Amino acid sequence: MYKRLLVALFFFISGANALAQNTFSISGIVRDKKDGLPGASIYLSGYKVATVADNNGRFKLTNLKPGSYDLLVQIVGYLPYSKSVIIADKSVEVDLVLKENVAQLDEVTVRADPNRQKYINQFKEFFIGKTPNATQCRILNPQVLNVDFDITKSTLTVSTTEFLVVENKALGYRLKYMLDHFEYNSRTHIIYYSGHPFFEELKASAAKKRKYIAAREIAYYGSSQHFFRSLYAGRSQEEGFIINKMVKIPNPNRYPEYLINGNLEKIKAVAEKTGIRQNKGKIDTALLAFWTKQKEMPKTIDKFSRADVLTDTLVHYFNQNLRYLNYTDGLLIQYTKEKESLAYSKTGFWIFRPLDVPENEISVANLTEGPVRFYENGGIYDSRSLLYEGYWAYEKIADMVPMDYIPLPKK
Repeated sequence: MYKRLLVALFFFISGANALAQNTFSISGIVRDKKDGLPGASIYLSGYKVATVADNNGRFKLTNLKPGSYDLLVQIVGYLPYSKSVIIADKSVEVDLVLKENVAQLDEVTVRADPNRQKYINQFKEFFIGKTPNATQCRILNPQVLNVDFDITKSTLTVSTTEFLVVENKALGYRLKYMLDHFEYNSRTHIIYYSGHPFFEELKASAAKKRKYIAAREIAYYGSSQHFFRSLYAGRSQEEGFIINKMVKIPNPNRYPEYLINGNLEKIKAVAEKTGIRQNKGKIDTALLAFWTKQKEMPKTIDKFSRADVLTDTLVHYFNQNLRYLNYTDGLLIQYTKEKESLAYSKTGFWIFRPLDVPENEISVANLTEGPVRFYENGGIYDSRSLLYEGYWAYEKIADMVPMDYIPLPKK
């Protein structure tokens, strides 16, 4: 049985599309309870767009197209702040009220945790990733992370009240990431994290910039962002994507539920009748172990469906800025223009494929709560609706490009 890694990648970075000719602005004031806060940094989550508040705390972001944006605000002495803003057909003005960061202003006594470094290393693996690009990433301020492991739930949670700064020397970005939540369950292998990234360009020579551009092209093509952009444009097949389904069928190696429960009840009845506890050894322990293992087996297994999913039936019109998907079973996406890397194959978290299927990059997008709406730039409006397996689960922060990334023209 193959291993599986499920990742809910919740980047609240959905945004503008290019349907409308007009552009608009987001303006307003950053303040505490009374006064404006000069020098506050204001970012657009998922983009490279930013500005600084003036002496009165006022700011303005211009040239924005209709869409959903998340504003990020940072200033020393105050908690990082985020606010969702939707631009429809006019500019928007906002009032951003920040709260003091008591943890920064007061002295805080932190209890030493001997396992902290182990948890930090796990966080790096599941947040930044284990791709070749991840080896060139570094968290510059790990001290801001609060880590906790609940042994009863086998769950690692990580949080912070400050921006997490990640330097990516593979793609040439410095990310300021407002981490809302991170959770990894070692029993289910499900990773969930949500947050707001902001991208800054690393200073580099012309030769280094060319390397960054080449690496960004590789990171972008075949990604979920690329897929949803091509799906919106009705060009998924031309862009190299094949869409199938991963359907669930009854597990042929598992006995029916009524038979499993019936045999476990019989074993329990024999133990109670003879007054012998199961752990005393006078019942058929091998039989008990067999039916217990049957009970623990999954009721269904995944099956690669060969039937093509037509985009005409998959993609629906929501409004002039949004399209949406609503489907059953898992959406299995092959990217035919790239083969799965050797590094990925060694992780053990690959998707099962029939032997005659080429070694294309394969991802599965599970719909947890539909429908899922998406923008022309590949941004997801309601990211909690999707849970990824396969290649998209493998590629994490280390392989992410901004939402306004424009790939090079194909020759």
